[in-house]
Amino acid sequence: MTDQITKKKRREAGAKRAIPTKDLPDPRFNNEVVFNARPTAPIVPTRRLAGQSLTLLIAIMSFIASLTFGAVSLIDESARTWQSQISREATIQIRPEENFDADQALAQAREIALSFEGVRDAQVISLDGTVELLEPWLGTGLDVDELPIPRLVIVTIDETSPPNFQAMREAVSEAVPNASLDDHRAWIARLVSMARTMTVIGISVLVLVLAALALTVVFATRGAMATNHDVIEVLHFVGARSGYIASQFQRRFMVIGLRGGLIGGVLAIVLFLATSWWAARNLATVEGEQLAILFGNFAIGPVAYAGIAVMVLIVGLLTALTTRFTVLSSLRDIDERRSDPSYEP
Repeated sequence: MTDQITKKKRREAGAKRAIPTKDLPDPRFNNEVVFNARPTAPIVPTRRLAGQSLTLLIAIMSFIASLTFGAVSLIDESARTWQSQISREATIQIRPEENFDADQALAQAREIALSFEGVRDAQVISLDGTVELLEPWLGTGLDVDELPIPRLVIVTIDETSPPNFQAMREAVSEAVPNASLDDHRAWIARLVSMARTMTVIGISVLVLVLAALALTVVFATRGAMATNHDVIEVLHFVGARSGYIASQFQRRFMVIGLRGGLIGGVLAIVLFLATSWWAARNLATVEGEQLAILFGNFAIGPVAYAGIAVMVLIVGLLTALTTRFTVLSSLRDIDERRSDPSYEP
């Protein structure tokens, strides 16, 4: 009898020891059972070598896109400056001839130009000034008496209300037969055409870069889905909505896109700032002066910086949307294969 009581007590003690302490009721929670829940892992791994490579690739493409946008903005601003400077002036050219008083002809042409409305000023370029204009091409020590150098009158134009160039040209030609008026319209047309061509080229490069980015994200998304194919199919078959699965991939790849786009945009801004600093430091040199004439100080304006910031957002948004469409398309393919009678999971 004593042995039976001893065995019974041992069984009760063993049963008590077999109950996990985490499943015992806690008096602080009204005798409710508390379980230690295990955190769930994300569908798309947060750290992978492929994700780092994709970030680097997006950063390179974003850098190229931002650089192209900034370059197009710089060229467009320079073209506007050239156009404004050229359209602000007109030139009266008087060709030398034998037994011809050039000084009198220059004074007469100046007076005719000043008589037209829309002309702010007219300045005769002296002989020494003409020689200085020719020095970069013909060198120093020119004997102007042996060369048929034309003389110039620079006419300053009111851009808001320019004069009638055709009437001015006819009046100058009648008073001085060997004089001609150049209103620089041909140069302005060439500058506008060049600016439009560069804009079209820049837009084409941006479209190609964004298209390549979208294709890269498609392949990366399909690779991530292939890696997690079993998990995705199980979730999809047990009732997980396609939008939920797509949102998991979309969130992850959007972070990658924003990170890569931000890296590329910041590098492009740093490059423009460094180039502007270098141009300002070398402005006194001959090369710096020539570059300043063409492109100013290589500084892009606030609009260009804002455009680069928008470009980063576009890269992130394009990455997210491309990922979402790719995942939804892949899930539709899974549904179509599942509806096939010959389908075997």
